[in-house]
Amino acid sequence: MFVVELEFECFDNTTISAVDKAINGLMEALRYNGQVLGREFPVVMGEGEFFVRAVCPEKESLHPRNHSDFVKVCLERLTDACLLAPKVRLLGRDMNSEQAADDVQPSWQVLYTTYVHTCSPLRSGDTLLPIPLYRNEPTFNGDHKAVVKWQTEWQACDEIQMAGSCKAEHAALHEICDVDSDMFIRGWDLRGRIEYLTKVPTYYYLYRVGGISLAQEQARRCPKCNGEWLLEEPLHDIFHFKCDQCRIVSNISWDHLK
Repeated sequence: MFVVELEFECFDNTTISAVDKAINGLMEALRYNGQVLGREFPVVMGEGEFFVRAVCPEKESLHPRNHSDFVKVCLERLTDACLLAPKVRLLGRDMNSEQAADDVQPSWQVLYTTYVHTCSPLRSGDTLLPIPLYRNEPTFNGDHKAVVKWQTEWQACDEIQMAGSCKAEHAALHEICDVDSDMFIRGWDLRGRIEYLTKVPTYYYLYRVGGISLAQEQARRCPKCNGEWLLEEPLHDIFHFKCDQCRIVSNISWDHLK
């Protein structure tokens, strides 16, 4: 990932509220298209200009060829706030984040995230590196908002269950562990939409924790079709199960792995 700085210059008198609305509207559009990562984008006011720093998947993530229709509309709206289109300055690689997957079609891909990841939830099945969302056709309504929203909610549930200090833990686990949960149904449908658009087999990661023993974990069957899905060797040291019919991958409960 790379850190960039966007500089917005004023070309006429304006107001803070107009600038705030225009810049944050653009950053939200860029986020929902996968061009910037994270959820918070501090805006710094200078003398006649405003600065925003953000993390992008690639050096050229903010190139116009990657813009969604909504991003283009938000860029045009900058004029209403008396702002010029932003100048983009590449500051360098973010040492604390992963690099993006190479821009080649993977043999398969997976929707996989955790609460500590800010990168794209779509990952190459070959390398497990994140695939920038804007590389693919819009998922719904002109961008990838549905995927980003799903990721945000999945991560919220993951953080609650990892903390394990309140009754909400059980509800959160249900959402990320069970195939009858709203989170699974929505994410699995998004997986299908991505597979349709990319023509690449796309899987959904089903989180697993708990269980009674390692032997019983290994005997688990696919929770959707009840078929055999245990792999001889785990993929990327994470996925111990893979159902090609249902497009689901999962892990042996972390409680029973050393």
